[in-house]
Amino acid sequence: MPNLAQELVFNAEAGRPFSTLQVSRFSPTEIREAIQALMGEDRDALAYALGDAGLALYPDSEDIMAITSLLAVVREDWPQAVDLLRQLMEMQGDKATVFTHSMLIRSLRCNLDLAEAFEAAGIALALFPDHPELLKEYDALAEALGLGAVQR
Repeated sequence: MPNLAQELVFNAEAGRPFSTLQVSRFSPTEIREAIQALMGEDRDALAYALGDAGLALYPDSEDIMAITSLLAVVREDWPQAVDLLRQLMEMQGDKATVFTHSMLIRSLRCNLDLAEAFEAAGIALALFPDHPELLKEYDALAEALGLGAVQR
């Protein structure tokens, strides 16, 4: 049986849209893998649509939340990225990675929520105090907010 990405590409090339019902046969992990494969083949629109379907089917899946938040970042849909990354961090709790924190900070900054980005950077630094990317982001946000040198 073909995998989900192959099936979606085949149907798209034949002019047949896919349905959420068609996607529901697959697990969140299979959907995430299909999205990654589609992005790797520069089939971004299909990947975005699959992400939306996956999110509708599995709103509580960490796999789906992670990949759709990355899709929102790639699309530069900053409000959606912020929303999805916050949900992902809630799901992950104290297991949220430095990458997830960094993506949230970046998304907040790109959404021009500098004060919130600065606060998120402070929270991330409390968990990952010596991470160079977080330190750099924190300092840049402090400067952008006119705070000058800020004590951590």
